[in-house]
Amino acid sequence: MKKLLTLLLLSLSMLLAACGQKPPMEFKNTDLTGLDYAKGFNLTDHTGKARTLADFKGKAVVVFFGYTQCPDVCPTTMAEMAAVMQQLGPQAEQVQVLFVTVDPERDTQALLAEYVPAFDKRFLGLYGTPAQTLEVAKEFKVFFAKVPGKTAGSYTVDHTAGSYVFDKEGKLRLFVRHGLGPGPIVHDLKQLLS
Repeated sequence: MKKLLTLLLLSLSMLLAACGQKPPMEFKNTDLTGLDYAKGFNLTDHTGKARTLADFKGKAVVVFFGYTQCPDVCPTTMAEMAAVMQQLGPQAEQVQVLFVTVDPERDTQALLAEYVPAFDKRFLGLYGTPAQTLEVAKEFKVFFAKVPGKTAGSYTVDHTAGSYVFDKEGKLRLFVRHGLGPGPIVHDLKQLLS
């Protein structure tokens, strides 16, 4: 009887201890927690201000690599992120979306300033020199390559079609594949913001 009572008390104390813990996060997107890349960047935003990932500490950060003349993936991703911000409501103020151009030759500060905030005024476009762009793409394991067009200026750019998500501490947490819709992103951001 004494053993049974001891076992019962032990089980009860373990159950009560578990009540005070947060359940582990279950993400809808690819969990990258603990991976050692995408540590940061040194780029300029569309207002002309130098930016690093550390500037956004305290917010969840979504980083997407694209270019303004992209015919499909980039505008749909940006529109999707605008929908995410709407669905987050007041929590959207704790999220920063960054659009990093992989076409620094054509995507000038002025063009980024027109394009990126058209989706949501809180979004920031980031650019660098071709060398800085290549360095950041390598750090983030992002592929991009020019595809020649009919004229020198009419090229397209093949690029990784997904976004990286960082938590409020600036740690890499997720990779969001293109085309899943806003629902899974909203779900995961709410977990990171809680």
